[in-house]
Amino acid sequence: MNSLRTYILLLFLAFGLQQVQSQSYHFKTSGFSVLQKNERGKWGEWSNLNLVNLSVVLDTNKHRIVVYSQEIQLFNILDYIEREENDTDITYSFMCKDNDGRECKLSIITRKKQDFRKQLYINYDDHIIVYNIITV
Repeated sequence: MNSLRTYILLLFLAFGLQQVQSQSYHFKTSGFSVLQKNERGKWGEWSNLNLVNLSVVLDTNKHRIVVYSQEIQLFNILDYIEREENDTDITYSFMCKDNDGRECKLSIITRKKQDFRKQLYINYDDHIIVYNIITV
């Protein structure tokens, strides 16, 4: 009887853990670029695309997005912005706070007219980082 209870408990835990995993989305980056404001507050030019292979995890259970770069970038999600869609893009956005407590907006954009290419934008007041991402 004890083995039956143990089996049922393990089965229950396995299904419970599967439910938790379903709320986590994993991506890999292939490159990134940065756009900065100059001293006059005007946007400059995008930097050259730098190739980089990083993991990105969107975890809606823990309300965070993590970019596993050399220095881990942790973004705590404060607000989920309603999904937007138009003829060219599908956008999921999140208002966040980063490791340093600075507010920023993260957006995962799918480019419909570019073979459904995905990009992660990290928008601050003075600079924007964009990562090209793929779902894994």
